[in-house]
Amino acid sequence: MSFRRVADAASLNPGEMKGLVVGAVRVLLVNLDGEVRAYEDSCPHRGVALSCGMLEAASGTLTCAMHLWQYDARTGAGVNPPGVALRSLPMKIEDGGIWIGVADL
Repeated sequence: MSFRRVADAASLNPGEMKGLVVGAVRVLLVNLDGEVRAYEDSCPHRGVALSCGMLEAASGTLTCAMHLWQYDARTGAGVNPPGVALRSLPMKIEDGGIWIGVADL
């Protein structure tokens, strides 16, 4: 696996999320209280891009736009319904950038 720089760290403010594509993977970046997390940008229910949904920064709740499934954006755990989870992706912040781990080709 290698890491690719996908965004400037300063471009994702606290309380914001951003969807992007890294290689063949849709990635969702979420910044809550200055901590950035990376997930696959796909709702486990129907594969809809979560970046099209809504992030409630105060509670950290991420809601899918299609069927309103909800996730804890801090952990990726399902809130409604419980028992599902987002797929987290390897990520680091380095040299002022956000880097995502991707499989080597």
